[in-house]
Amino acid sequence: MPDADKPREKCGVVGIISENGSHAPSYLYFALRALQHRGQESAGIAVQGKNIKCIKHLGLVSDVFNTKNLNKLKGKAGIGHVYYSQKLSKPENAQPHVIPTAIGEIALAHNGVIVNTEELKRELRIRGHVFLKGAEEEAMAYILADEIQRSDDILKAIKVLMRKLNGSYCLTLLHNGRVFGIRDPYGIRPLCLGEMKDGFVVASESVALDVLNAKVLRDVECGEVVELTREGVVSRQMVKKSHKAHCFFEYVYFARADSVLEGRNIYEVRQRAGARCAEEHPVDADLVIPIPDSGRSHAYGFSHKMNVPVIEGLMKNRYIGRTFIMPDQKSRDISIREKVNPIPDVIRGKRVVLVDDSIVRGTTITRIVQAVRDAGAKEIHVRIGSPPLIAPCYLGIDMENREQFLANEKTIEEIRAETTADSVGYISVDGVVDAIGIPKEDLCLGCVTDKYPLDIPCEMHRFQKTLPDYEE
Repeated sequence: MPDADKPREKCGVVGIISENGSHAPSYLYFALRALQHRGQESAGIAVQGKNIKCIKHLGLVSDVFNTKNLNKLKGKAGIGHVYYSQKLSKPENAQPHVIPTAIGEIALAHNGVIVNTEELKRELRIRGHVFLKGAEEEAMAYILADEIQRSDDILKAIKVLMRKLNGSYCLTLLHNGRVFGIRDPYGIRPLCLGEMKDGFVVASESVALDVLNAKVLRDVECGEVVELTREGVVSRQMVKKSHKAHCFFEYVYFARADSVLEGRNIYEVRQRAGARCAEEHPVDADLVIPIPDSGRSHAYGFSHKMNVPVIEGLMKNRYIGRTFIMPDQKSRDISIREKVNPIPDVIRGKRVVLVDDSIVRGTTITRIVQAVRDAGAKEIHVRIGSPPLIAPCYLGIDMENREQFLANEKTIEEIRAETTADSVGYISVDGVVDAIGIPKEDLCLGCVTDKYPLDIPCEMHRFQKTLPDYEE
């Protein structure tokens, strides 16, 4: 169940090639189930048989697929996608997109956002292309088709595509039975590579490989293209940049706690972030309570550092679906209590630290603070495992304007007053960087620093093109 007051990832991708054509669709299904946290709006699978056959629709993976329709998918090569729409949910937004071109069908599954999409579309329209969907993936397919016609070489075409795209992208690509995984040269979104007993897999997170009992080989490198074949993996480094820009929020919130990104165990990163937050914002308390489920790893780190017991003082109802917009304050209060309910016998008379990974709008944490106070807490202190969110994300997260952020142009005291907590403490930017263990210059921290790792119209580019890029 997604939290309406949390940032949401755009999507997750997977690509598979298997010796057994009846196995590939089920492999894709289970891999997508493991990536369900990355998108709950829609799901889709495209498999190459004689032609590309694609099944996709709105809903969770288990809603879209069943034994009957999975049995209709036959082929040794395929890609899959789970999606969270930043706009209205529409069936036509579901991926993979299967796009007819002059060189045949191209299926694409995309995790990320291309910031120069409109410019690319204008160029393609001038060249005579007609957009049926208007999706940025359609533009990608047309660029590929044009270049393949010129060179008869899909790898050269992919390199041209990557040089034209500005933004974040992890792609799985299916064309003529060939499966490719493509990661943008900044490595903003994660992508990893694995080996199964009868094939190979590329996916957004290692948990998708774990469920298939696949051996994790490595992360796909920034700017790298990998082709999955039945004999092995063919790699080519297409584009290199002078710096990387891994999204720090993948480590703080998006990725599953049991995933490994860039060799870093996410659970351990979050524990370190919780401990660092305790160092920076210590407090005399009786209990540490995680906000379920997002704050749990951080809370254990905070608890250990402060030598204060962590208690599950809030229970989450995991069987509540998406809720409609509540018409009045009373209904909204009922809604939050329906989702998260305090245990008064644990909380009453205690000095409590509520730990979470992040705050966007602040509506949920404010209502939880009030519910915990109503349950009899003596004091309530809020500690957050990411720095204050102050700026939009243009690269794949649904945080599009500054007005939605609780921390926008507010002091910590003003944030404390709005949440009604006794104190509020956020981990520092340097603290979260240290917890992740990746150099600051190789992380995208735009939403907490207001400086971005690549050119965004009307926004500050932190490198200002002072560092040269180079291409192979």
